[in-house]
Amino acid sequence: MHQNGFTTTILHSDRNQSVEHGAVHKPMHPSSEFAYDDARELAAVFQGKAGFTYARQGTPTTTALEAKINQMEGGKGTVSFATGMAALSAIFTTLLRRGDHLVSSQFVFGNTNSLFGTLQELGVEITFVDATDSSQVRAAIQPNTRMVFTETIANPGTQVADLAVIGGICREKGLVYVVDNTLTSPWMFRPSTVGASLVMNSLSKYIGGHGNALGGAVTDTGLHDWAGDGNIHEAYRKGPSTGWGLTQIKKKGLRDMGGTLAAEPAHRIAVGAETLALRMAKHCANALALARFLEEHPGVAKVHYPGLAGHPQHARAAALFGSRFGGLLGVELADGVDCFDFLNRLRIVLMATHLGDTRSLALPAAHTIYYEMGAERRKQMGIADSLIRVSVGIEDEADLLFDFDQALNGCLKG
Repeated sequence: MHQNGFTTTILHSDRNQSVEHGAVHKPMHPSSEFAYDDARELAAVFQGKAGFTYARQGTPTTTALEAKINQMEGGKGTVSFATGMAALSAIFTTLLRRGDHLVSSQFVFGNTNSLFGTLQELGVEITFVDATDSSQVRAAIQPNTRMVFTETIANPGTQVADLAVIGGICREKGLVYVVDNTLTSPWMFRPSTVGASLVMNSLSKYIGGHGNALGGAVTDTGLHDWAGDGNIHEAYRKGPSTGWGLTQIKKKGLRDMGGTLAAEPAHRIAVGAETLALRMAKHCANALALARFLEEHPGVAKVHYPGLAGHPQHARAAALFGSRFGGLLGVELADGVDCFDFLNRLRIVLMATHLGDTRSLALPAAHTIYYEMGAERRKQMGIADSLIRVSVGIEDEADLLFDFDQALNGCLKG
């Protein structure tokens, strides 16, 4: 039987769910509440029947988007949030309790690092390890360990965790395996293939793709059985136990904490998702060309990009991601090249704190998004003071190479 490809499936996702009036997109539903003619029906929805009650817990618009993300990830269920950080916060705060232990990659997004600081203040113990070496993950596991967390490609150092082996360790130990798939996107990689329990995507990035909406999502792969998890509340122990974790995330992390994705950004993200494969192919091609160009430039000391043969995890990335290496570069400038002077000379690339946009973006990582974590943590993460984070867009390749070349040459000439 023929199975449609990635883009075809996403393009026709809304229509296959019966869209009103023959529209090809699910319309926006901005209503805060949903009324029923029969009070018994209202009660049934509150008690678990499919339906809508109050927009904080979801709308037809967010449900349609969640179906798209779920199809992309091959999941058993997906819940959307207002931002990627809201999605991560929901995972950690609803599934972990005081006294629990989390093993995390030491190479994590700056805001995720800040969130972990909050969790530690609330009594969750966290051990940071070099997740490119799975033996460090195994060695860090304690009797009270409940969860392991890693990103697919780290931001901004581009380290690639030993995802498959870590998945095997989590399966062996019965641990919840959480993977942040933001930098790869479901087009490049499905974390379920390495045994992930939960997958987080920041929809603000490549999936939405146009820098015009914030959102996040948590997908349950169905690979973890929550029956033995003492942190699942009794009220949510209904139906197949493989779905209990996502139910708790939705009820506690979305309904109670209120990180709701509104209809308008959900609609923007859903439309943007239709071209994910096309955009990601261009992001990857441009990034590889730029990385190779900068690697040879006298104004650059080092380029961090998994597509380069000299990257420590190049072979692993090629095997995991099908020789597609993403759109993020870490660029360390040569001695004597001032990072601010260089950035100010760029003409096409925007100085902005975002990634995954159609436009190329750059910023001095140590002085901005990673400044708050301090010099010691930056050193642990391999973030040099001269490191420029570059989110490569979909501009014409020649224009990007020219822009970086003229900016670097201008700095070298003084």
